[in-house]
Amino acid sequence: MASVEEDFPRGGTTKKSTESKIVSQRTEVDNLFQSNEQAETKKRKGAAKDDSKKLKKQKTGKEKKDGLTLNAAAKCVEILHTKNVKEGMLMLGCVKEVTDFEVTVSLPCGLQGFLSIKNICDSYTKLLSEQLDSADTEDICSLPHFFYPGMVFRCVVAKLDVAKGGSVSIQLSVNPKLVNKALTSSSLKAGMVLSGCVESVEDHGYIIDIGINGTKAFLPKKAVKDKQNNPAELKVGQYVTSQVEEVKNDGRVVRLSFSPATVAQPCAESQQGWNLTNLLPGLLVKATIKKVTKHGLLLDFLSSFSGQVDFLHMDPEQASSYTEGGEVQACVLYVEPSTRLVGLSLRSYLIQPGTGVDPTPAAGDRIGEVVKGCKMISMHHMSGAMLELPDKTVAFVHRNHLKESNEPANDNRVLAMTEHTCRILDFSAIDQIHFVSLRKSIIDRPFYRYHDLQAGQLVEGTVSVLLNHGMVVHLSGHIKGLVPRTHLSDIVLKNPEKKYMEGMKVKCRVLSVDAENKKLYLTRKKALVESSLPLFLSYADARPGRVSHGYIVCVKDFGCIVRFYNSVKGLVPLSELSSEPIISPEEFFYVGQVLKAKVLQCDAEKEKMVLSFKAAGAGDTEETPKPQFDCEVGKRLEAKVLKKSVNGLEVAILPDEIRAALPTMHLSDHISNCPLLWESLQEGDTISNLVCFSKSKQSITLTKKPTVRWSLEEGVVAKDFSEITVGMQLIGWIKNIMPYGVFVEFPYGLVGLSPKSAMSDKFISDATTAFQLGQTVIAKVTNLDEEKKRFLVTLKLSEVITPEGNAQTRLINGLQERRAVTEMLAVKDNSDLRQQLAALSVGQKLKLTVDTVKDSGAIFKSDDLVGATILATKHHVMGVSLTSGQKVTAVILLVDILSTCVHVSILSKLVGKKKSLTEESKYTAVVQHIDKDFATISLDDTAQLTVIQTSSHLNEIFLSESDKLKAGMCLAVEVIESSCQELQGLPLVSWQRTAPKRQRTISENQTSSKGHCFGEILQGKVRTVKPTCIQVTLEDGSTGSVHVSEVVEAAEVRQRSFPTSSVKVGSVVTARVIGGREATSHRFLPFSHPKFKYNIPELTLIPSKLDQSVDFKEVTAKEKLSSYKVGEEITCFVSKFNPERKCLEVTTDPCVTGTVELLAMITDPKDACHPEKLYKLGQAVHAKVVEVSSKPHRLALSVTGAHKLEKGSVTLGMVTNIQPQVGLLVKLPFGGMGSVAVTDLADAYRPNPLEVYSKDQLLRCYLLGNENGKWQLSLRSSRLNPEQAKPVKDPEVLSVKKLKTGQIIRGYVKSVGEQGVFIKLSTSITGRAQLQQSTKYFVNNYKVLSEHLPPNTLLTTKILSIDKKEGLVNLSLLPMDTGKPDVLPESLGLPLRLIGEEKKKHDTTKKKKRTLSESEQTQAESQVPKQKKKKKKTKTEDSDSGVEVYFREEEDKEDEEEPKPDPQVTPSSAGPSRLQVAAGFSWDIGLNSLKPVSAMKDADSSDGEDQEGSSKPQKKSRHELEQEKKAAEKALVQRETELMDPNLRPQDAAAFERLLLASPNSSLLWLQYMAHHLQATQIEQARAVAERALKTISFREEQEKLNVWVALLNLENMYGTEESLKKVFERALQFCEPMPVYQQLADVYAKSDKTKEAEGLYKTMVKRFRQNKAVWLSYGTFLLQQGESDSASALLQRALKSLPSKESVDVIAKFAQLEFRYGDAEKGRTMFDKVLTSYPKRTDLWSVFIDLMVKHGSQKDVRALFDRVIHLSVSAKKIKFFFKRYLEYEKKHGTPQSIQAVKEKAMEFVEAKGTEAAN
Repeated sequence: MASVEEDFPRGGTTKKSTESKIVSQRTEVDNLFQSNEQAETKKRKGAAKDDSKKLKKQKTGKEKKDGLTLNAAAKCVEILHTKNVKEGMLMLGCVKEVTDFEVTVSLPCGLQGFLSIKNICDSYTKLLSEQLDSADTEDICSLPHFFYPGMVFRCVVAKLDVAKGGSVSIQLSVNPKLVNKALTSSSLKAGMVLSGCVESVEDHGYIIDIGINGTKAFLPKKAVKDKQNNPAELKVGQYVTSQVEEVKNDGRVVRLSFSPATVAQPCAESQQGWNLTNLLPGLLVKATIKKVTKHGLLLDFLSSFSGQVDFLHMDPEQASSYTEGGEVQACVLYVEPSTRLVGLSLRSYLIQPGTGVDPTPAAGDRIGEVVKGCKMISMHHMSGAMLELPDKTVAFVHRNHLKESNEPANDNRVLAMTEHTCRILDFSAIDQIHFVSLRKSIIDRPFYRYHDLQAGQLVEGTVSVLLNHGMVVHLSGHIKGLVPRTHLSDIVLKNPEKKYMEGMKVKCRVLSVDAENKKLYLTRKKALVESSLPLFLSYADARPGRVSHGYIVCVKDFGCIVRFYNSVKGLVPLSELSSEPIISPEEFFYVGQVLKAKVLQCDAEKEKMVLSFKAAGAGDTEETPKPQFDCEVGKRLEAKVLKKSVNGLEVAILPDEIRAALPTMHLSDHISNCPLLWESLQEGDTISNLVCFSKSKQSITLTKKPTVRWSLEEGVVAKDFSEITVGMQLIGWIKNIMPYGVFVEFPYGLVGLSPKSAMSDKFISDATTAFQLGQTVIAKVTNLDEEKKRFLVTLKLSEVITPEGNAQTRLINGLQERRAVTEMLAVKDNSDLRQQLAALSVGQKLKLTVDTVKDSGAIFKSDDLVGATILATKHHVMGVSLTSGQKVTAVILLVDILSTCVHVSILSKLVGKKKSLTEESKYTAVVQHIDKDFATISLDDTAQLTVIQTSSHLNEIFLSESDKLKAGMCLAVEVIESSCQELQGLPLVSWQRTAPKRQRTISENQTSSKGHCFGEILQGKVRTVKPTCIQVTLEDGSTGSVHVSEVVEAAEVRQRSFPTSSVKVGSVVTARVIGGREATSHRFLPFSHPKFKYNIPELTLIPSKLDQSVDFKEVTAKEKLSSYKVGEEITCFVSKFNPERKCLEVTTDPCVTGTVELLAMITDPKDACHPEKLYKLGQAVHAKVVEVSSKPHRLALSVTGAHKLEKGSVTLGMVTNIQPQVGLLVKLPFGGMGSVAVTDLADAYRPNPLEVYSKDQLLRCYLLGNENGKWQLSLRSSRLNPEQAKPVKDPEVLSVKKLKTGQIIRGYVKSVGEQGVFIKLSTSITGRAQLQQSTKYFVNNYKVLSEHLPPNTLLTTKILSIDKKEGLVNLSLLPMDTGKPDVLPESLGLPLRLIGEEKKKHDTTKKKKRTLSESEQTQAESQVPKQKKKKKKTKTEDSDSGVEVYFREEEDKEDEEEPKPDPQVTPSSAGPSRLQVAAGFSWDIGLNSLKPVSAMKDADSSDGEDQEGSSKPQKKSRHELEQEKKAAEKALVQRETELMDPNLRPQDAAAFERLLLASPNSSLLWLQYMAHHLQATQIEQARAVAERALKTISFREEQEKLNVWVALLNLENMYGTEESLKKVFERALQFCEPMPVYQQLADVYAKSDKTKEAEGLYKTMVKRFRQNKAVWLSYGTFLLQQGESDSASALLQRALKSLPSKESVDVIAKFAQLEFRYGDAEKGRTMFDKVLTSYPKRTDLWSVFIDLMVKHGSQKDVRALFDRVIHLSVSAKKIKFFFKRYLEYEKKHGTPQSIQAVKEKAMEFVEAKGTEAAN
């Protein structure tokens, strides 16, 4: 059928692997040729109505002539329609496209079929299923190996699937058993051309399955070789067309051949025995034209058969020249076996040899194109019409597509139209023609193919189905898109099914479309759909400065990744997420969130983009210049691995994701470690401690070599050629090796050459073998060529100085890298073996078993290290006789984690007991094992092992094998540390070879020629003078340096002077050696040896030190540092300003540097921008010591004159954070922190006080005082500059005593709650305005106020009253008091609060009919919130025993305990009328409605409402007063009786609180309180109550506590998550007996039908409490309730094994009872029988058994049981009991006769007993 994949996409993802899925996808194919006319619809057998795509075909009659069945010619030729396709029909097909599991096939007349991988042949299907079962990855040939687009082959219709739309899908097969079904072994003739599939591959050929039973067909390999174009091997399952060469044994054996000519033109001759039953498509026949019609030809072929050629298959060139009787060659297209209809084709590409079928049209892919101006050239009523397109190509319209599907057909009207517009639907390969449609509905479709959709487009669609991962939306017939789950709404929907229904119309925006794979993604996020900002469809659209809406796809700790359309995405780094600092983005952002993002930079080629939420919020959308993200050379970086290539890693420098390269050779100083590190690093890993060593416009290169990093950080580098001087030492690495020398590269891209002669002190014959590429070396510059900018270096060991301790540092670094590799591999592989190997270390002892012994050594095995190879070489088993299976102790020499190999030694001197080593002593060591750059050595006979490097110097080279270290060599070592932490506790040693004396003297002579000793006095000439040092050329030509502190006597140094300026260049000076500089780092070295020589001596010019008579000692940095005291003033010299850390570095001595932080450097905030301008290099300054420590080396100084913070002083501070509740958080100098409250920001308060401050702003602060290490600060100018202060508008309130009643005062809102508005009057004092005093309007909820009074709103208030003792201030905000407008605007339309007479009237009516909602409201107001409030009880002015409640703020101490209501109120002697209750607090509803009389008279009351009432005094009649008094008393009595009633369940929180005060240990009360919250679905409050209960209930009340835990478990199970439930459970286990907690949780699970969880828990329980009988019974009960009787039986067996034997009987009996109750009564009975047979005297069990039988058994069984019991040989007393039971039973269930029978049995028993007694 004409529906190519392209144009009738079947939506969804690419094809699935299973056939069933393929079918379901195919159902979407549009019903191209739907015909809905009533006349033509027929019911398909057992199928839905036939909406199929093709018209029915004429039925052709069958005639019988002389026993030969011939087919009659059709009356009218028409094309093949879908409805005429039957199962079993043979067709010629052409491959359209091939996927792994299915071939789409173009069939004649525009039909389309599908060939599934299951329908190839039996042997292939078998091979596939074997493959699946064995999970073998052996190459199996998939369909693309067998079929290619354009391939023509025979197939058969295997099945017709009807989809839900009624469309038909044709399933094809090439299985020879179906294709060649009509052939038998007897009908095979030589010359026949058959199709088959390769069944198996043999030595000399192939067995081909041709589908004929009893016939074996063989195709020799020779025959295949003849096929020039494809000499390849055939595979099992491959489809082949071959010719029968010869037939043997009556067709039992057939030999095939493969000649391209015959196979391409398989002529059917009549002598080959072809007839209508076995005719096959693809055969060529000679035919005679019998009739020519407008719609096609009728032909006769093979003497007497008729066939038809429809107009699509007439040869267009000769269409006019066909005449009746003419001879033509035709190709069989399809054969319908039942009606014997044969379709033929005369098209040249099927008949002429060598022409293939082109699967795509010559003009290219035009599917979906709308073509105007087409002419209709012919109309075929039964089939369709032919159109000529404007470019003269011909197309075919199927008759169903001439009209809309619901219109009647009107061919003539269509034909009469001069021009037509059509849409190309498909190209049929086998017909070589386009199929088009004239349907207006198809032409007008906006989206016909996925290619028609663009990302960002707005589309409308219909909801089709909701899936777990999203929602499928149909945009048109066969175009559907997926709205992923996160895109269903702006927020994540928990229940999308509530929002979206099937069939609902929705508007979406296209996120991305992949037309090739037919994938379309849509979004329903409102913010994206309605966005008016520019859309980023490609990286080119995202120009810097533009803003667009994007959605977050990933939230990481370094930022958020935001995606736009078409997979355009970018990173919002941490710093750009918000103007506030965000540490963990997960808390603020979520996946799927839509936000505006602004492009900061975009690299379209690399598809990298950096975005900002912060800048997008600021709203500036103009194009900003692209910021250059640079990384400095020498700066430490972190980077993430993006990709691994052969010679390095591509990394992205974090956080800006800048691309950089990290060559493999730069991963380590040790060449052998580089490949190991490369191996273990994976994409996505983060590498730290990297340094950039060179950068160009194109690239940034990083290194991880520790030595190079050290040189960059210490500044031992030349940044430019101009900085290089002769004699300078640099650290570099071998870049290139040439026969004449090596090129050494240094940081900043400098390259020098070391000629062959300067490479080593040894003679080098071949320069290429000496050094390795990438080897780190120390080089000394020897020659400079200024013109050509080239320089030469020497690498000779005798000419370079190695930094002290360099070898040890390198060793430690190298071993740490190896540890890192080990750990990474152990973690990544997740293999136990690697993790075990990672835990091993050198020198550890193992217990091993000998596996095999060979000449080369021995192999061991260990139970712990399964899978590891453990070896010892022959040297390490010397002198020990080993036999297989012997147990030995071995010591580890090396662990190789990559090859999972452990090298060990079993020599007794190594395995023996370790002796301790003394530091700085010498030992002789033996090399035991060598591993590339490292060797394991043993020290003398101490049995101590350690690791050394095989090269003792960076530049050391080994020209011959004899130079290298080998196992067995002896070395002289000196112990530096006896147990070094970095070497995992191994000793750290320095070593040298024990070499012949002769050589040593030479090397000594060489070195003795150079350098100067400590204390030597020298003459020299000043070469250069720099601010911090002077360089002097000494008499022998070497250079020395003088530190700025060694120029002038310390006492003579003046503040702000420059000591070095006193020395002139060229002058001759006398100097003395006081130390030396490291050649590489120029770091000052305090000498350790009198004979030690310095190449770069450090000199002093101070006259007092030049005196030789004075004893002259050197001072180490440690000693110097420890001589400084905190607070001491010292002279130091400015060495540099560090702009990154904003600190000044100063030096006091050649070996000591100190730092001055910014806040200790300046006193005026104005200097903060350029603090470096205040100090010049080399300048002397006086500084105070703030902090000093020698380990780590730290000296902090201050130049402001202060060295610590003191109360009452003024200092500079830097704002670090702004918090509305606290104020400003400020960083102070000398490590202090402080805060400024809003009331201390200024002398005159202003609205929004915090908005003028920003982060990192510098402020002058006054130190008020220190609390808990935090300073209280003030910014008031009256504090900072008291002498120039202006009058203060809002003075500081230091204590309550300073305040007066009636005073007007301003303050800031702290918070608004049920108790009123809390206002900050100062840091320590908070006042409160009750709700009645806050506004003149009536507000029934404080939230109205809190919306209009956010924190830090400035308010003017009047003080109503002050409680000085308690420090409480009562305020009023009413306009009548303050003279300011009301805090609430009039626009809210709130009612005014009633006062005076109106209020009284209102109250009396209210009292009669109080509604619940109001009582709840009052109660809510009265509820005491937990926010840091404390209640105080005060006496009112008169002697009333009233109760008043106030709240007081406690600043730093949070009161966590729930406030307890006040002690009970005792009514005074005056009776109830004396009770006075302050508003804002009540025990319960009733009390608020009471208005005692005294309140009316008492003008001094502090109750706001009463105060208002008393402002208009009105007389009342005595009668009225009496009435009121009575009513009040009555209400009170009623309330008291209610309170006394113990059965009344409290109705509100306050009532619960009161009851809990009385009985805090009652779990019942607590649980009712929880239930009360849960009814109102206040889950959090219920949790809080439970937590309080657990804290409150006494620890002795275990059961009560357990009840609360169980309630909490239930709560979490119903309302919480799996996680929260688990947490509660774990806590409960800590605090309670574990067993009951487990049991309770199991019950909770069982009740809520979580059987899986319950079962898991029970399994844990029976393991943990296996001695506990109850656990087994409880598990058994659970299993039987679940109906798992067999599991229960198995459990019983386990229980009996686990429990002590004395328990067995009881356990079995209990299980039997459970069987009766929940399981099989019969089984229970059997169990009881067994137990009682063994233990007949257990009358208790008999009794239980009887009870159960009475309940579950038949009368007959019960009686039989009683009869057994009364004959037991137990005491008479017990038998009497059973008789009694028996009689009761019979009285209840039996007849008079049966009752009598029991009595008789009893008599018998008594007599028998009597005779027994007598005897």
